[in-house]
Amino acid sequence: MEVRVFWTEFAINQLDQIFDYYKYTASLKVSKKIISGIVESTVMLEKNPFIGTKEPLLENRKKEYRFIVKGNYKIIYFVEENFVKISSVFDCRQNPNKIIESTKPSH
Repeated sequence: MEVRVFWTEFAINQLDQIFDYYKYTASLKVSKKIISGIVESTVMLEKNPFIGTKEPLLENRKKEYRFIVKGNYKIIYFVEENFVKISSVFDCRQNPNKIIESTKPSH
């Protein structure tokens, strides 16, 4: 099963925030490396969309949310027909309950 990966506007904004944070706290090189690592880790979802673990904090949602981990980040997504939609990029160093807030049902 091969699908296409799409990013929500919300998830793209989160990537922008991560980029800006590391650009100013570390360096442009570090920032680019982190962002490209996150984005590249989602490529495997094109061939194996169900490879991620089900997100237990989002079990009450209509969609089945899954996640993969890259570094300190949990990439939260759902599979629908012939696409994967990246809903959120969550920093695992935060309170886990913030996942519920950061992954709104409309994403």
